[in-house]
Amino acid sequence: MALQAITIPPATGNPPQGLIVILHGWGASAQDVLSLASLIDLPNDQLVFPDAPFAHPYAAGGRMWYDFPSHFSFQSTPEFRVGEASPMENREDLSTSRQRLTDFLKALEASTGVPLSQTILGGFSQGGAMTLDVGLGLPLAGLMVLSGYLHAPIAPPQNPIPPVLMVHGTQDLVVPLAAAQQARSSLERLGAKVQYQEFEMGHEIPLIVLKKIQSFVEELLPDNK
Repeated sequence: MALQAITIPPATGNPPQGLIVILHGWGASAQDVLSLASLIDLPNDQLVFPDAPFAHPYAAGGRMWYDFPSHFSFQSTPEFRVGEASPMENREDLSTSRQRLTDFLKALEASTGVPLSQTILGGFSQGGAMTLDVGLGLPLAGLMVLSGYLHAPIAPPQNPIPPVLMVHGTQDLVVPLAAAQQARSSLERLGAKVQYQEFEMGHEIPLIVLKKIQSFVEELLPDNK
């Protein structure tokens, strides 16, 4: 089954010059990140907010890209190294989400005429983890990881790694800062160009982060300037 999504066309009324795809976090939905559309000035781009394929077991109306193993803890997450086992390995829900998201992004290219090279994929929290999982394997314009983490070791991708924006809160009580720092280190070991910044905030997307998103997109998709 294809992913369901909310789409905001370019404010100009013209065909989109770029695509910005934002993935929600665990227990949230596309509606929860839809408010970002009115706070980011990207008139030439189409914004796309897909819903994860699975219903959240505890949050009414919430969705998830995968459920966490009962023994999973961010606080005890080891430094991932390629070849090591991960608590997320061989999870059917993760494999399903990975394939559906990949198919979704490729279908967007076909339906909008905007190539993957003009598409930026981003996500918050679990959506940030999915951004790294799927985005590193596609020839995208860029990746945005907001309060995110790695859920598995990163294997060296076949395609060049797109530029990556990583933003995390020093007061994040959901995904600890160490998880973001670990993800940055893993990416940099693979030669990725990472714009990494920490803010004094919790597990959230405040205005200061939206400004970082704005400048990152304008840098990669200059038609927005």
